[in-house]
Amino acid sequence: MAHWLHIYADGSFDAASRSGGWAFIVYEGDRQVHVASGKAVGTSNNMFEVLAVLKAISWIAAEAPAWSVKLWTDAAHVVEGCRRWRAIWRTNGWKRITPNPHARRRPIPDMEIWQQLDALLERHPHLVVEWCKGHSGAGGNELADILARNAARSAVT
Repeated sequence: MAHWLHIYADGSFDAASRSGGWAFIVYEGDRQVHVASGKAVGTSNNMFEVLAVLKAISWIAAEAPAWSVKLWTDAAHVVEGCRRWRAIWRTNGWKRITPNPHARRRPIPDMEIWQQLDALLERHPHLVVEWCKGHSGAGGNELADILARNAARSAVT
């Protein structure tokens, strides 16, 4: 398919309230075609970065399953998780394994979110997760950041 959708996803976390926000914006060319954001109780900023990507890919699965998609995030751990780590985690029963045979196998933080994300990514091979530098002037990334922060600060729904 010649046309791509570009999605910018971001998360935000407020440690004091133990809640955060997620947001994503979908573009077809220069035209914004969808925006979504939300708030939830959580444990870390990393959780909300992953949750934002999960929400974006869930939208793709429901609304644009045949499209080729580039999903942009400023969270390097999400890019690595999507590209490399999830296959390793899946093979290891969703546990971290260290080279030390005496070390305990530790669960993956936010394992349930990663498992859902893994299942969606397996069904959508035409979706590529890319890294973009945060706060560098990329319009979609800047807007996703603002929406995620605003969602994190909003009243509980």
